[in-house]
Amino acid sequence: MPKLKSHKALLKRIRITAKGKVKIRRAFGGHLRSHKSGKLMRSYSASNYVGKADIKRISAMLKMRLKPSK
Repeated sequence: MPKLKSHKALLKRIRITAKGKVKIRRAFGGHLRSHKSGKLMRSYSASNYVGKADIKRISAMLKMRLKPSK
């Protein structure tokens, strides 16, 4: 039986914390910033974790057990 391989593109976009949560970067913060408010731009830099709905799909892609953030 061959080894199960994790999804490499997904691994480049996430970080797994010590407790097994999945930390991600928010979308839409990289460009076209001039019309966005400062409050919105600061919220892009805040920590963001994968929710309960997506954790099952992501754990299947990575072949590991992960915890949803609450």
